[in-house]
Parts: sequence; C-alpha cells; structure tokens
Amino acid sequence: MHPALWISKTGLDAQQTDIAVISNNLANASTVGFKKGRAIFEDLLYQNINQPGGRSSQDTELPNGLMLGAGAKVTATQKNFSQGNMLSTENSLDVMIQGRGFFEVLQPDGTIAYTRNGQFSINENGELVTSGAGFLLQPNIAIPQDAQSITISQDGEVSVKQQGNADNTVVGQITVSDFINPSGLQPVGQNLYTETAVSGAPIQGNPGIDGLGLLQQGALETSNVNVTEELVNLIESQKAFEMNSKVISSVDQMLSQAIQQL
Repeated sequence: MHPALWISKTGLDAQQTDIAVISNNLANASTVGFKKGRAIFEDLLYQNINQPGGRSSQDTELPNGLMLGAGAKVTATQKNFSQGNMLSTENSLDVMIQGRGFFEVLQPDGTIAYTRNGQFSINENGELVTSGAGFLLQPNIAIPQDAQSITISQDGEVSVKQQGNADNTVVGQITVSDFINPSGLQPVGQNLYTETAVSGAPIQGNPGIDGLGLLQQGALETSNVNVTEELVNLIESQKAFEMNSKVISSVDQMLSQAIQQL
C-alpha cells in the first residue's frame, strides 16, 4: 500500500476534527459567556531512513537526513478565554464579569462548577440560581420576599430595597474564582467548567481584588466567537480537506495505471 494514502487519511481525519471545532464555535456564537476553541495539530512520528550527521564516507557526514513523515493529528482543543463584548439587558439579575474570574455554582451531585454566564434567576426559596439548570450560586444568596429592588455592586455586594426601610439591606456577597491555567478547565456543557489537575486550584476572592474582574449589573458577556474569523478558518480547513482528498485520488490513479501496464 502506498504510504501517501495513509498519510492523506490522517490529514482528512485531522481536518474533520478541526471543522467540528469550528462548527461548535459557530453554533455557540450567540451563547452567553461562551469561549471559542481551536484545534491543536501535531505531526506524527517520522521514519528515519538516513539520520542527519550520519557517515557518508570515512571523512564526510550527511548534511541532511532522509526522514518520511507519517501525517498529522489533532492532539488537543484549546479554549480562548479572551473577554467577550458587553450586552446591556437592564435586568437586575444579569451580571457580567469584566476581567478574569468565574461564578461558582453548586451542581446537583454536590460538586462545584464554574461559569462565565451571569444570567441568574430566583428559585422558590428566593435563592440566586442559574437561569438554565437552576444550579445554586455559591456562596448562597437569598433574596427576601418583600424586596422591591436588587442592587449588585462592582465588588459583588448584594443589597435589596425593602418596603418601609429607607436604607438598603445587604443580603450577601458574590465572589469570583480564577485559575492559573483557565485553558485547563474541562467544559461539561450548560456553560459550565470543572476543575482539573492542570487548571490549578480555584483562587476565590471578591471582585476587583488581586486581579479578579469587576461585576457589571444589568449586562451580560457575549460569546467571544468572531463569526467572520471562523468562516475564514472553515474555508481553510475545507481547502486542506480537499487537497488531502486530491492526494488520495491521484495516488489511486497512479496505482491503477501501474496495475494496468503490468
């Protein structure tokens, strides 16, 4: 079997994976707090036929070697945690992180997950929860039933205006968590990430302290996907896929011709 067939097959597989990553980015172009990903490529092992620096004679060495590559593969997908744009909603329960950090939520199995999506709602107990799955925001914050308005400051202090009380009442403090290597977090869907060994332990603190981002009430962070950029990447991957397909077709024609002439 001609080695170019297998090499081109690895190229087709790699480009298919790249197109899948790009497709996921485009599908989530309107997902609040979504962070785009990219495929990381790597060439495969080489067959060393002649080693560079090998002896070509008693007094000379080979200036170049003869090494045949085995193709390419996708070794990882990397998340880009650059800041998304601000979307003003004027909803008091919508909160955006301006800068580094994640909101911490409690999953039903008791584990902690992290999100950049600040779309919150109030459950039947008056507690702040994620709007999608209803996971509790951590630390737990309960809004009194008679609250007429909710104010969330840039540093995360949550206060409410109650009837008959001239001053606002502080009911909780929103904290944010950051990681040494956010790209090491594991995306699990529902706009959530979980801690891994390579992400590092969460560094929790009040917004605006030690490099953590500030909060903006009444706004959300849009996806950081650039649709135009992704479409260009899609065209590049499509062309690369077509070129690998062309190699397979050309090798097939060469082999067919050789068989017919024998």
